[in-house]
Amino acid sequence: MNVIKIKDRQELDKKVPLMPWYVEKFINFKLPDLSPSSLLEYVRDYDTFFSYLLAEGLAAGPAIKDVKLEELEKLHMDSIDSFRMFLMTRTEHTNLRVSVTRKLSSLRSLFHYLSQIAEDEQFYPLLKRNVMAKVSIKRTSKPKDTAAKLEGKLLQEEEIAAFLSYVERDYEQDVAKNKQALYSYQLNKIRDACIISLILHSGLRVSEVVNLNVDDIDLKKKLSYVFRKGKNDDTFKTPVYFRQEAVNNLSQYMQLRDMSYHAPKREKALFLAIANGKKEGSRMTKRAIQEMVVKYAKRFGKPYLSVHKLRHSFATDYYLRNDIYKTQEQLGHASPETTQIYAHLTDRTMAEAIDHTND
Repeated sequence: MNVIKIKDRQELDKKVPLMPWYVEKFINFKLPDLSPSSLLEYVRDYDTFFSYLLAEGLAAGPAIKDVKLEELEKLHMDSIDSFRMFLMTRTEHTNLRVSVTRKLSSLRSLFHYLSQIAEDEQFYPLLKRNVMAKVSIKRTSKPKDTAAKLEGKLLQEEEIAAFLSYVERDYEQDVAKNKQALYSYQLNKIRDACIISLILHSGLRVSEVVNLNVDDIDLKKKLSYVFRKGKNDDTFKTPVYFRQEAVNNLSQYMQLRDMSYHAPKREKALFLAIANGKKEGSRMTKRAIQEMVVKYAKRFGKPYLSVHKLRHSFATDYYLRNDIYKTQEQLGHASPETTQIYAHLTDRTMAEAIDHTND
């Protein structure tokens, strides 16, 4: 099992006992079919929902664990609409609508299970009334709509090299007067450039990068071996190619990995960080990589650029040189429909290129 799934399973095991008994029943029902990571997201969504019920006096409590089925049965549509508005206003998030939809979908799954599948000792549904069955949830946007949202927020071909150059060299000038930022950059710039280069020249997901071990990289064949999202078989890794441009960055980083991050022999992770108060490096977290990319992107003048948009940037460039099926395989998409967003993105890219030639 990959590293993230192991950590998420441990976190799931900690959080489930804090939930009402029927949530634990639901999680156990779903466990054979869904990954620990997906189920952990469910539980986090339920934590938000039950906390809201307690705060609004819609459940007596006193704790989340004490929320009763009868209290769920008595919920009105007004309460669900108020919860939706609460989710929309509680935080500023670039993918807010997607996040709200996911949370409501999580609730729909739980309520459906309790009202249609789970039974009591008399063979009656555990939940007699399902208010979530009345809730309309807009599904994920079409590839064309997704492409429209991404337009102008990705790196074009010439910008990929410029961004990497900025991370490798030019960022230092921008933080020259900040001693703490300068120290951190000088310690980590080769590692950071390597991670960004690898994503921009392979399209790996951030979770796949986090899970990489030293032995998963084959520089001669330009291959990385990763656990692919959506594949339940954790015994085999999928080979994913990276471009020649990433080879130099990987070689440079791997030469200094052990010395710079004081890697213990037992640590297999490729990308390491030394936590505050620690002497030895350990596997970088998903959040650390995400925050690292945002840090450079803001200074570079691309505040909307995220680690996932680096993957989109690679995919758009890759699709221009290949076809939808090769792009689908490289990115590990389950369906070519997901890959179609790059067809729409490249249509715009080609149109822009033609405009420039006519200037």
